[in-house]
Amino acid sequence: MSKKIQEIKAGDNGVEFDAIITHVVNGKTNKAPYLSLTFQDATGLLDAKLWAATPEQIATVTAGKVVHVVGDAIKYNDDLQLKVNKLQILDSSEEEQVKYLKAAPMEREDLLTGIEEYVAKIENKKLNTIVSALFSEHQDLYVIFPAASRNHHEYVSGLAYHTLSMLQIAETLCQQYETLNKDLLFSGVIMHDLGKVFELSGPIVPEYTMEGKLLGHISIAQALVEHCAKEKQIEGEEVVLLKHMILSHHGKMEYGSPVLPLVKEAEILYLIDNIDARMNMMDKALEGVEPGGFTKRVFSLENRSFYKPKLYEKDPEQ
Repeated sequence: MSKKIQEIKAGDNGVEFDAIITHVVNGKTNKAPYLSLTFQDATGLLDAKLWAATPEQIATVTAGKVVHVVGDAIKYNDDLQLKVNKLQILDSSEEEQVKYLKAAPMEREDLLTGIEEYVAKIENKKLNTIVSALFSEHQDLYVIFPAASRNHHEYVSGLAYHTLSMLQIAETLCQQYETLNKDLLFSGVIMHDLGKVFELSGPIVPEYTMEGKLLGHISIAQALVEHCAKEKQIEGEEVVLLKHMILSHHGKMEYGSPVLPLVKEAEILYLIDNIDARMNMMDKALEGVEPGGFTKRVFSLENRSFYKPKLYEKDPEQ
């Protein structure tokens, strides 16, 4: 009987499941070549080893393939790992691939509508014109792309979900701090990661494109804004400020921003982006941990191991 990845426990022998391969690394021992694999279905990820891989398996077992797997689950360095006993390649059409991918916890139509409502709240005509035009032009990709290839919101529609979450935080902060310009902040949030639709290959086994590797999403997005402004003959401070929001949103030069945030809204954009990404990474790390236990170390969060308080358990008496 097939299981979901989330249901697999150490000690399960002869476990069967269907999944998509998201990562493959070739290796070699003294005896024979092997494959290090990562399987994924809608419930999670599972690292695996295919020992004594045949030449045919090395050639055909590649990222993006949908497979039926039989193997033994073990604990290795405190992580769950599968020893693959059998592997059969199934239909790997795009329609089948999507079935095994994690997706945002909202429907695409709702994400699209939610972001469009915030676009409509941008009252500055210059900013509204640029943001409306660029979002409309790229919304088909924007609403299905992940926000990253790994670490945070790295799933179908992750980019739109991350953006809508940030917009909701931004709106709350604008109510708390009335000196913030909501038009600039909303515009920056919606545009800051627009370059991801060119930087990444797509929602299925996302990889960095040639353009993504050579230019990066920050420079791509600011170039899109500049081109749009020229095309629509829009000039002035708004264009410069929106480009600054994009260029500075990683907050520090060592994190990839060519300039530091130099207006309040840019500083807030950096902080909101960081908050939402870190919350997503922590939630993901804590997902499979029992209350009272610790996560494995999370490299992207300063290599910390997070505790899941027993307080998170629902009190049956309440």
